[in-house]
Amino acid sequence: MADEIVEIFTDGACSGNPGPGGWAAVLRYKDHEKQLSGWSSQTTNNRMEILSAIRALEALKRPCRALVHTDSQYLKNGITTWINGWKRNGWRTSSKALVKNSDLWQWLDRLCSAHEVGWAWVKGHSGHDENELADSLARKAIEDGLSGLLQEDVIGRSLKVQFSEPPC
Repeated sequence: MADEIVEIFTDGACSGNPGPGGWAAVLRYKDHEKQLSGWSSQTTNNRMEILSAIRALEALKRPCRALVHTDSQYLKNGITTWINGWKRNGWRTSSKALVKNSDLWQWLDRLCSAHEVGWAWVKGHSGHDENELADSLARKAIEDGLSGLLQEDVIGRSLKVQFSEPPC
């Protein structure tokens, strides 16, 4: 892996929780920048936070070093600390409850194993330029999705909604 690091700034947003949600990621490598965003019609903020990291890591073209900046303690702690116990406990919490969003956590875990990923927490809505950009992209994705301008990212839907519809 090269010494250079891909800087990734992620955010998730929800209009109601649950409700329509958006995710966004800003990827920077040297002098290149890529902005990604998507939306789901019925989801939670936490699912959008995880999905923003998934979509960012999926966009990497080869194994590399990446530093993911997030304003979500849930995302950062989930992938750096809690996930080890969840895996050991068969995707159950210490209180034996099923881990929420385990489908996305498992997907994110697989993606992280293909790269060397570091995680950094930033305070949300505090003037951090890249975090503010990711937030505005996520909110715009909700707006565009509800207006019919953006196709839905159905993976972000809450599982109850995903499985209540017939597969096609």
